[in-house]
Amino acid sequence: MKKLLYITVNSKDETQSSSKTVGRRLVNAILEKLPDVQLEELDLYKDHIPQLKACYFEDRNAIVSTEAKSRLSAEEQNEVDTIIKLCDQFRDADIYVLAAPMWNMSFPSPLKEYLDCVIQVGKTVEFRNNKPHGTLNNKHRVFIYVQSSGGKIPWLTRPAINQGVNYVQDITKFLGIDTFEELLVDGTGTTEAERQEAIQKATEEIYELVDKMFD
Repeated sequence: MKKLLYITVNSKDETQSSSKTVGRRLVNAILEKLPDVQLEELDLYKDHIPQLKACYFEDRNAIVSTEAKSRLSAEEQNEVDTIIKLCDQFRDADIYVLAAPMWNMSFPSPLKEYLDCVIQVGKTVEFRNNKPHGTLNNKHRVFIYVQSSGGKIPWLTRPAINQGVNYVQDITKFLGIDTFEELLVDGTGTTEAERQEAIQKATEEIYELVDKMFD
């Protein structure tokens, strides 16, 4: 059974978050299209994401051995277990939907901490000739990034301003995920009317996107 991992990065309630509102609609459309897909959800503001410490690793992005782990405190061992669980969940997914707002030309910090957790040697990365290579090219995977932003970003300046999308796309490509798409909720503005207009515009793109990705 294929797995859909839905990741959200916003402390607001879903009804108040533009990215989470559109992200949920996208997830529902995917499940409607692919009813046999198993959904797993991860809220980076509610679910615990460890801050990485040197003692959790024995080498570059390589988690400590079982023996080394046994010498850590109980709390540190639990953190290592959580990192491994998050990494395994990410590695096992076939479809990813990530919903996040644009913050300061990027994304909220919990997303960076999460990505650092799931990029692990022996699971999502391997070294060949002393160079890192992603290992997620072993099957077809689809990653869709839903991003909300207050302003309407001109396409000409988008590459410079939209650094969060650029970073996530580069990371997924490095890991070996072969298909990346963005769904932008631009121009949420300062009023509820502007926000709803931006949400509706993005929602209208969902079914075309889902048909394109999963036909």
